[in-house]
Amino acid sequence: MINVTNALPDSEISRVLAVMAHPDDIDFSAAGTIAGWTDNGIEVTYLMVTDGDAGGFDPAVPRSEIAGIRQAEQRAAAKCVGVEDVRFLGYRDGVVEATLGLRRDIARVIRQVRPDRMIIPNPERTYDRVAASHPDHRAVGSAALDAVYPDARNPYTFTDLVEVEGLAAWTVKEVWISGGPTPNRYNDITPHFERKVAALRAHASQTGHMDGLEDMLRGWLTRNAESAGLPEGTLAEVFQVIPTA
Repeated sequence: MINVTNALPDSEISRVLAVMAHPDDIDFSAAGTIAGWTDNGIEVTYLMVTDGDAGGFDPAVPRSEIAGIRQAEQRAAAKCVGVEDVRFLGYRDGVVEATLGLRRDIARVIRQVRPDRMIIPNPERTYDRVAASHPDHRAVGSAALDAVYPDARNPYTFTDLVEVEGLAAWTVKEVWISGGPTPNRYNDITPHFERKVAALRAHASQTGHMDGLEDMLRGWLTRNAESAGLPEGTLAEVFQVIPTA
């Protein structure tokens, strides 16, 4: 891996919370990295803000069934990389906004899980890859970062979380932004590539029609590795790591 920031060593990390907009977002962005963490005994929780109910490609599948299908797919994908705790907030897919309510809902889960590290989407627009700038991704990235600071750590923000739910304030040590605007962490996931592919294949409603999925992934991850100067044949996931303690 290439680490040009003061990211904490994994030996100092007990729990990770990944907050993403849709089922499959975490698998496209970080499943290989997460497989390495769970192999090393780090406990990982997934929080999906939506159920992905605006997804799918088969018009024969009733829209009313999509949310349940995508929840089940995400749970199956999580198992491929050693994750058992998968949670959903149930926001509508496609219309997520970085509201105070969403910040509060994410802060609640932060206080429940008490993670040392979080993975979130990029809250900024990327003009050279429009698909990476889905408005749900940007909204979730923004709300999640605000939930890390100041919401989850301040006992006087969303006081009912303490007074009613008994959830004490919690400070997250660092945040890894998937596809952040200034990448500074390139994780070699070559040993975990097949598990990443398996996780994405578990999202059959989204990837079942993609005959070239593995080649596409290999191309992306190879380019990531090349941009970091990693050895030929290396596959890498890329993040911007920011300290938040």
